[in-house]
Formats: sequence, structure tokens, C-alpha cells
Amino acid sequence: MQEDLTERTRTVVWEDPAPGVAVMPTMSGLDYLRAMIRGELPSPPIAELMRMTLVTAEPGTATFVCDPDESHYNPIGTVHGGLMCTLLDSALGCAVQTTLPQGQAYTSIEIKVNYLRPVYAHTGQLTCTATVTKPGNRVAFADGVITDGSGKTVATATGSLLVFPIGG
Repeated sequence: MQEDLTERTRTVVWEDPAPGVAVMPTMSGLDYLRAMIRGELPSPPIAELMRMTLVTAEPGTATFVCDPDESHYNPIGTVHGGLMCTLLDSALGCAVQTTLPQGQAYTSIEIKVNYLRPVYAHTGQLTCTATVTKPGNRVAFADGVITDGSGKTVATATGSLLVFPIGG
């Protein structure tokens, strides 16, 4: 087998996140995420870097899609688990965010990921859906699942998230 020595490149372009951060305290978490989905607010730069997109946000749930490629590979030729962990962490956080009133924010406390099968560039689009299992005023809990292009579950996660006042 002949090795392909073609150089590969990828350019990452993102919008200034400051306008979205500035209006976040004035909106409920659900309204904020829906404005992002509609393109009225910028996506976070990490979403562009990782090639993931928030596609739905409903009370207590959020769904992202991601198109893995070779740039996500680890040294053994599979998509790095960090991509799936980032996707799950983002979905868990956004699911919790959908439950938060104006003036509240969240940050991850803990995430446990189970990697169930390898992911490759040819695996197809990943879909990650997270659901809040227990909303909270101080700590919230959520579960997430990633499926591949054929609908097979490739990873799952559970997490806890700290809820706090913005600016507090």
C-alpha cells in the first residue's frame, strides 16, 4: 500500500463571540440558544474548531451534529475521544441551559464518558442529544448519547453542572 503524502490543511473561521456573551444575561437560556440556532447570535468558536453545530434546543434537551474528518484523528487512526467528549459536554451544558432563567449560567462540574465503538471519518455525521435528568438551582444533571451516521450508539455520558448567577 502506497502512503499518501499529500499535505492536508483546514482553515478555521469564527465570529467574535463577544456580542453573544453581552446579551446572554438578558435572555433565558432557551431563548439564547434558539437565537444562536437561527443565526442571530454567533456560535461559540469551539463549535467551528470542532465542526459541530447546535441544531435543536427544546426545554430540557439539546442536539448537536458533527462531521468528523481526518483532522480529528488520534495516532491510531480513529477519531480522538476528545472530540466526542467535547460534543457530549457541549450538549449536556446546552440541555441544562435550556432550563435556566434569564441571569443564570452553568459550567461543567463533572462528566463521565463511555466510548462504545470507534469513530472514523467515514463513520458519517455524528448526532449528539442530551437530556436533563434533574434540573437544579445549584447543580443540574444530564445524560447524553452520540450516534453515528448509521444510527449506532458510539458514546454516552452523564454529567453534573454548576448553576450560578451571571456575573456572580
